[in-house]
Amino acid sequence: MEPCPVVKWAGGKARLLDLLLARLPEGKFTTYAEPFCGGAAMFFRLSSYKPKLFKHAILADKNAELVAMYRAIKTDVEPLIERLRAYQREYDARDEASRSAYFYQVREQTFVTDVERGARLLFLNKTCFNGLWRVNSKGIFNVPFGRYDKPRILDSSVLTAAHQALAVAEIHDLDFAEVTKDLKKGDFAYFDPPYMPVSKTANFTAYSSPFGTEEQARLAKEAARLQRKGVRCMLSNAAAAEMVALYERHDFHVYGIDAARVINSDPSKRGTVKELVVTTYGETEQSKQTVPARPVRRRSAG
Repeated sequence: MEPCPVVKWAGGKARLLDLLLARLPEGKFTTYAEPFCGGAAMFFRLSSYKPKLFKHAILADKNAELVAMYRAIKTDVEPLIERLRAYQREYDARDEASRSAYFYQVREQTFVTDVERGARLLFLNKTCFNGLWRVNSKGIFNVPFGRYDKPRILDSSVLTAAHQALAVAEIHDLDFAEVTKDLKKGDFAYFDPPYMPVSKTANFTAYSSPFGTEEQARLAKEAARLQRKGVRCMLSNAAAAEMVALYERHDFHVYGIDAARVINSDPSKRGTVKELVVTTYGETEQSKQTVPARPVRRRSAG
Protein backbone atom coordinates (compact mmCIF):
# COMPACT_ATOMS: atom_id res chain seq x y z
CA MET A 1 0.00 0.00 0.00
CA GLU A 2 1.23 3.50 -0.84
CA PRO A 3 1.65 5.83 2.16
CA CYS A 4 -1.14 8.32 2.80
CA PRO A 5 -2.29 10.60 5.65
CA VAL A 6 -3.34 8.76 8.81
CA VAL A 7 -5.49 11.59 10.20
CA LYS A 8 -8.07 14.02 8.88
CA TRP A 9 -6.62 17.46 9.58
CA ALA A 10 -7.95 21.00 9.26
CA GLY A 11 -6.16 22.60 6.33
CA GLY A 12 -4.94 19.25 5.01
CA LYS A 13 -3.74 19.29 1.40
CA ALA A 14 -4.95 15.91 0.13
CA ARG A 15 -7.43 17.53 -2.29
CA LEU A 16 -4.85 19.98 -3.64
CA LEU A 17 -1.92 17.64 -4.02
CA ASP A 18 -2.01 17.32 -7.80
CA LEU A 19 -1.93 21.10 -8.18
CA LEU A 20 0.90 21.45 -5.67
CA LEU A 21 2.95 18.55 -7.01
CA ALA A 22 2.86 19.93 -10.52
CA ARG A 23 4.73 22.97 -9.16
CA LEU A 24 7.50 20.99 -7.51
CA PRO A 25 11.02 22.12 -8.36
CA GLU A 26 12.70 20.07 -11.04
CA GLY A 27 15.05 17.26 -10.06
CA LYS A 28 15.70 15.60 -6.73
CA PHE A 29 16.52 17.12 -3.34
CA THR A 30 18.69 15.77 -0.56
CA THR A 31 16.44 16.84 2.32
CA TYR A 32 12.71 17.51 2.30
CA ALA A 33 11.39 19.70 5.14
CA GLU A 34 7.77 20.23 6.15
CA PRO A 35 7.71 22.50 9.23
CA PHE A 36 3.88 22.62 9.51
CA CYS A 37 3.23 18.98 8.70
CA GLY A 38 -0.33 18.53 10.02
CA GLY A 39 -1.71 15.55 8.13
CA ALA A 40 1.56 15.42 6.10
CA ALA A 41 -0.23 14.72 2.80
CA MET A 42 2.65 16.18 0.79
CA PHE A 43 5.28 14.12 2.61
CA PHE A 44 3.40 10.87 2.23
CA ARG A 45 2.76 11.41 -1.48
CA LEU A 46 6.39 12.32 -2.16
CA SER A 47 7.44 9.23 -0.21
CA SER A 48 5.63 7.07 -2.77
CA TYR A 49 7.63 8.39 -5.73
CA LYS A 50 9.89 5.93 -7.53
CA PRO A 51 12.73 6.62 -7.84
CA LYS A 52 12.87 8.41 -4.49
CA LEU A 53 12.93 12.21 -4.61
CA PHE A 54 14.78 12.67 -1.31
CA LYS A 55 17.03 10.75 1.08
CA HIS A 56 16.10 12.50 4.31
CA ALA A 57 13.07 14.37 5.68
CA ILE A 58 12.36 16.70 8.57
CA LEU A 59 8.75 16.91 9.77
CA ALA A 60 7.59 19.22 12.51
CA ASP A 61 4.46 20.66 14.04
CA LYS A 62 3.66 22.74 17.11
CA ASN A 63 0.91 20.29 18.07
CA ALA A 64 2.76 18.09 20.55
CA GLU A 65 0.11 15.35 20.48
CA LEU A 66 0.39 15.08 16.71
CA VAL A 67 4.17 14.88 16.96
CA ALA A 68 3.83 12.12 19.57
CA MET A 69 1.59 10.20 17.17
CA TYR A 70 4.11 10.40 14.33
CA ARG A 71 6.92 9.33 16.63
CA ALA A 72 4.88 6.34 17.76
CA ILE A 73 4.14 5.37 14.16
CA LYS A 74 7.84 5.59 13.31
CA THR A 75 9.30 3.72 16.28
CA ASP A 76 6.50 1.73 17.97
CA VAL A 77 3.91 0.98 15.31
CA GLU A 78 3.00 -2.51 16.59
CA PRO A 79 2.21 -1.39 20.18
CA LEU A 80 0.27 1.52 18.65
CA ILE A 81 -1.76 -0.85 16.49
CA GLU A 82 -2.53 -3.07 19.48
CA ARG A 83 -3.74 -0.13 21.53
CA LEU A 84 -5.95 1.06 18.66
CA ARG A 85 -7.30 -2.47 18.27
CA ALA A 86 -8.39 -2.33 21.91
CA TYR A 87 -10.10 1.03 21.29
CA GLN A 88 -11.85 -0.42 18.23
CA ARG A 89 -13.13 -3.48 20.11
CA GLU A 90 -14.36 -1.42 23.05
CA TYR A 91 -16.11 1.10 20.79
CA ASP A 92 -17.75 -1.49 18.52
CA ALA A 93 -19.14 -3.45 21.49
CA ARG A 94 -21.20 -0.47 22.71
CA ASP A 95 -24.50 1.09 21.67
CA GLU A 96 -24.60 4.75 20.62
CA ALA A 97 -25.27 6.21 24.06
CA SER A 98 -22.52 4.13 25.58
CA ARG A 99 -20.16 5.03 22.73
CA SER A 100 -20.68 8.71 23.48
CA ALA A 101 -19.85 8.16 27.14
CA TYR A 102 -16.74 6.19 26.16
CA PHE A 103 -15.63 8.96 23.80
CA TYR A 104 -15.83 11.57 26.56
CA GLN A 105 -14.04 9.23 28.95
CA VAL A 106 -11.11 8.93 26.54
CA ARG A 107 -11.25 12.65 25.78
CA GLU A 108 -10.68 13.47 29.46
CA GLN A 109 -7.70 11.16 29.83
CA THR A 110 -4.08 12.29 29.70
CA PHE A 111 -1.12 10.09 28.83
CA VAL A 112 2.67 10.24 28.91
CA THR A 113 4.09 7.86 26.30
CA ASP A 114 4.06 8.50 22.57
CA VAL A 115 2.10 5.29 21.95
CA GLU A 116 -0.62 6.25 24.45
CA ARG A 117 -0.84 9.83 23.21
CA GLY A 118 -0.77 8.79 19.57
CA ALA A 119 -3.49 6.17 20.01
CA ARG A 120 -5.69 8.64 21.88
CA LEU A 121 -5.28 11.24 19.13
CA LEU A 122 -6.17 8.72 16.42
CA PHE A 123 -9.18 7.46 18.39
CA LEU A 124 -10.49 10.99 18.92
CA ASN A 125 -9.77 12.00 15.33
CA LYS A 126 -11.82 9.07 14.02
CA THR A 127 -14.75 9.48 16.41
CA CYS A 128 -15.09 13.23 17.10
CA PHE A 129 -17.27 15.66 15.17
CA ASN A 130 -15.95 16.20 11.64
CA GLY A 131 -12.49 14.89 12.50
CA LEU A 132 -11.46 18.26 13.95
CA TRP A 133 -8.63 18.83 16.37
CA ARG A 134 -9.42 21.90 18.44
CA VAL A 135 -8.23 22.89 21.89
CA ASN A 136 -9.39 25.53 24.36
CA SER A 137 -7.30 28.29 25.93
CA LYS A 138 -5.85 25.73 28.37
CA GLY A 139 -4.76 23.44 25.55
CA ILE A 140 -7.46 20.84 26.30
CA PHE A 141 -9.11 19.06 23.37
CA ASN A 142 -12.81 20.01 23.31
CA VAL A 143 -14.42 18.73 20.10
CA PRO A 144 -17.70 16.84 20.76
CA PHE A 145 -18.65 13.27 19.88
CA GLY A 146 -19.15 12.59 16.17
CA ARG A 147 -21.86 9.88 16.12
CA TYR A 148 -20.42 7.74 13.31
CA ASP A 149 -21.89 4.26 12.74
CA LYS A 150 -18.69 2.40 11.88
CA PRO A 151 -15.61 4.58 12.30
CA ARG A 152 -12.38 2.90 11.28
CA ILE A 153 -10.37 3.58 14.41
CA LEU A 154 -7.70 1.09 13.40
CA ASP A 155 -6.38 0.86 9.85
CA SER A 156 -3.26 -1.25 10.23
CA SER A 157 -2.30 -1.13 6.55
CA VAL A 158 -2.31 2.68 6.54
CA LEU A 159 -0.23 2.78 9.73
CA THR A 160 2.25 0.23 8.40
CA ALA A 161 2.74 2.19 5.17
CA ALA A 162 3.22 5.38 7.19
CA HIS A 163 5.72 3.58 9.42
CA GLN A 164 7.79 2.63 6.39
CA ALA A 165 7.68 6.17 4.96
CA LEU A 166 8.69 7.76 8.27
CA ALA A 167 11.86 5.66 8.50
CA VAL A 168 13.81 8.46 6.78
CA ALA A 169 12.24 11.29 8.79
CA GLU A 170 13.23 13.31 11.82
CA ILE A 171 10.12 14.37 13.75
CA HIS A 172 10.12 17.47 15.94
CA ASP A 173 7.96 19.84 17.95
CA LEU A 174 9.84 22.97 16.87
CA ASP A 175 9.40 26.46 15.49
CA PHE A 176 9.60 26.50 11.68
CA ALA A 177 12.83 28.53 11.65
CA GLU A 178 14.52 25.91 13.81
CA VAL A 179 13.45 23.22 11.36
CA THR A 180 14.88 25.00 8.32
CA LYS A 181 17.95 26.76 9.76
CA ASP A 182 20.44 24.14 8.53
CA LEU A 183 18.95 23.40 5.11
CA LYS A 184 21.41 23.63 2.24
CA LYS A 185 21.42 24.34 -1.46
CA GLY A 186 19.47 21.63 -3.26
CA ASP A 187 17.05 20.98 -0.37
CA PHE A 188 13.31 21.66 -0.59
CA ALA A 189 10.89 23.00 2.02
CA TYR A 190 7.10 23.07 1.89
CA PHE A 191 5.42 25.53 4.27
CA ASP A 192 1.71 25.10 5.01
CA PRO A 193 1.21 27.45 7.99
CA PRO A 194 -2.04 28.31 9.74
CA TYR A 195 -3.72 30.53 7.17
CA MET A 196 -4.16 34.25 7.39
CA PRO A 197 -7.99 34.59 7.62
CA VAL A 198 -9.70 36.31 4.72
CA SER A 199 -12.52 37.46 7.04
CA LYS A 200 -13.27 37.75 10.75
CA THR A 201 -15.31 34.53 10.61
CA ALA A 202 -12.65 32.51 8.78
CA ASN A 203 -9.94 32.40 11.41
CA PHE A 204 -8.56 28.86 11.64
CA THR A 205 -5.39 29.73 13.54
CA ALA A 206 -6.93 28.27 16.71
CA TYR A 207 -5.97 24.77 15.57
CA SER A 208 -2.39 25.42 16.64
CA SER A 209 -0.38 28.17 18.27
CA PRO A 210 -1.28 31.76 17.29
CA PHE A 211 0.07 32.65 13.85
CA GLY A 212 -0.85 36.20 12.98
CA THR A 213 0.55 38.95 10.78
CA GLU A 214 3.96 39.11 12.46
CA GLU A 215 4.46 35.35 12.19
CA GLN A 216 3.40 35.33 8.54
CA ALA A 217 5.97 38.06 7.84
CA ARG A 218 8.65 36.10 9.74
CA LEU A 219 7.86 33.02 7.67
CA ALA A 220 8.14 34.94 4.39
CA LYS A 221 11.48 36.36 5.57
CA GLU A 222 12.73 32.84 6.33
CA ALA A 223 11.66 31.65 2.86
CA ALA A 224 13.57 34.58 1.34
CA ARG A 225 16.66 33.64 3.37
CA LEU A 226 16.43 30.08 2.13
CA GLN A 227 15.96 31.33 -1.43
CA ARG A 228 19.27 33.20 -1.20
CA LYS A 229 20.96 29.98 -0.02
CA GLY A 230 19.63 28.00 -2.98
CA VAL A 231 17.02 26.12 -0.93
CA ARG A 232 13.81 25.88 -2.95
CA CYS A 233 10.56 26.62 -1.11
CA MET A 234 6.83 26.29 -1.72
CA LEU A 235 4.22 27.94 0.50
CA SER A 236 0.44 27.69 0.77
CA ASN A 237 -1.90 30.30 2.21
CA ALA A 238 -5.32 31.85 1.88
CA ALA A 239 -5.82 34.36 -0.94
CA ALA A 240 -5.91 37.35 1.37
CA ALA A 241 -4.71 40.63 -0.18
CA GLU A 242 -2.31 41.03 2.73
CA MET A 243 -0.64 37.72 1.86
CA VAL A 244 -0.35 38.55 -1.84
CA ALA A 245 1.33 41.85 -0.96
CA LEU A 246 3.68 40.15 1.51
CA TYR A 247 4.83 37.46 -0.92
CA GLU A 248 5.24 39.81 -3.87
CA ARG A 249 7.34 42.13 -1.71
CA HIS A 250 9.84 39.26 -1.53
CA ASP A 251 9.70 38.70 -5.29
CA PHE A 252 8.19 35.25 -4.96
CA HIS A 253 5.99 33.66 -7.63
CA VAL A 254 2.36 33.84 -6.46
CA TYR A 255 -0.45 31.81 -8.02
CA GLY A 256 -4.16 31.57 -7.25
CA ILE A 257 -6.10 28.29 -7.22
CA ASP A 258 -9.58 27.13 -6.29
CA ALA A 259 -9.63 24.79 -3.30
CA ALA A 260 -12.46 22.67 -1.96
CA ARG A 261 -13.54 23.69 1.54
CA VAL A 262 -14.13 20.40 3.37
CA ILE A 263 -14.43 21.43 7.04
CA ASN A 264 -17.49 23.50 7.88
CA SER A 265 -20.32 22.77 10.27
CA ASP A 266 -22.81 23.63 7.50
CA PRO A 267 -22.25 21.37 4.44
CA SER A 268 -24.03 23.87 2.18
CA LYS A 269 -21.29 26.42 2.90
CA ARG A 270 -18.30 24.24 2.07
CA GLY A 271 -17.97 24.92 -1.67
CA THR A 272 -14.64 26.34 -2.87
CA VAL A 273 -12.29 28.99 -1.58
CA LYS A 274 -9.41 30.85 -3.18
CA GLU A 275 -5.94 29.84 -2.06
CA LEU A 276 -2.40 30.81 -2.94
CA VAL A 277 0.49 28.64 -4.06
CA VAL A 278 3.79 30.47 -3.70
CA THR A 279 7.21 29.38 -4.91
CA THR A 280 10.65 30.93 -4.48
CA TYR A 281 11.63 29.52 -7.88
CA GLY A 282 10.15 30.03 -11.33
CA GLU A 283 7.95 28.01 -13.63
CA THR A 284 8.92 24.48 -14.60
CA GLU A 285 8.00 22.79 -17.85
CA GLN A 286 5.63 20.53 -15.92
CA SER A 287 3.81 23.41 -14.24
CA LYS A 288 3.43 25.30 -17.52
CA GLN A 289 1.73 22.33 -19.09
CA THR A 290 -0.44 20.89 -16.34
CA VAL A 291 -1.45 23.37 -13.62
CA PRO A 292 -4.67 25.37 -13.94
CA ALA A 293 -3.34 28.14 -11.70
CA ARG A 294 -2.98 31.78 -12.58
CA PRO A 295 -0.50 34.44 -11.48
CA VAL A 296 -1.93 36.78 -8.86
CA ARG A 297 -1.42 40.49 -9.16
CA ARG A 298 -2.54 43.09 -6.63
CA ARG A 299 -4.93 45.78 -7.74
CA SER A 300 -3.44 49.26 -7.47
CA ALA A 301 -4.71 51.47 -4.69
CA GLY A 302 -6.00 53.95 -7.22
